Amino acid sequence: MKQELAIQRLNELDKKGRYVFLHRDLEKIFHEDSPRSLSDSLARLVKHGILERVARGVYLYALAANKNASATLDLIAIALRRGEYNYISLESALSFYGVISQIPIDRLTVMTTGVKGEYKTSYGVIEFTHTKRGIGDILDSIVRAGRPLRIASKHAALRDLKRVGRNTHLVDMEAMYAD
Repeated sequence: MKQELAIQRLNELDKKGRYVFLHRDLEKIFHEDSPRSLSDSLARLVKHGILERVARGVYLYALAANKNASATLDLIAIALRRGEYNYISLESALSFYGVISQIPIDRLTVMTTGVKGEYKTSYGVIEFTHTKRGIGDILDSIVRAGRPLRIASKHAALRDLKRVGRNTHLVDMEAMYAD
């Protein structure tokens, strides 16, 4: 694929707010003849700074005009566990609510129905922790917070923290039950 055509297609998607892609998304966007030619095209676009490979199989349109720094890590997490239920929880959620003393600057803790794992990206670390909670229970305990990923309620985040055996000594219990 010619670089100009790739930029044109990526710009069209950027206008719609899409700038994080899976390899299979780019396969559909670029319509290459073979997997080899797609790989070559992606390698060229990465080399020229048009695409950034942020994790295995996940690419970010580096020239995106609508790139939102605070949403980028969320979008990468969504791409990494597409098709699963994912929500911000544990320390990231508790920090959002102001009930723990530490603020995770470059780390996002996400509960997922998918597999656990940790991904180091240039935008921060994404830590996935598997949950066996049912879909109904998950949907009842998450809220929208003006970001791409939903976030656990304050009490659900504490429950998740305890359930996975994480340290709770940083939690300010007075702030936890102040509502």
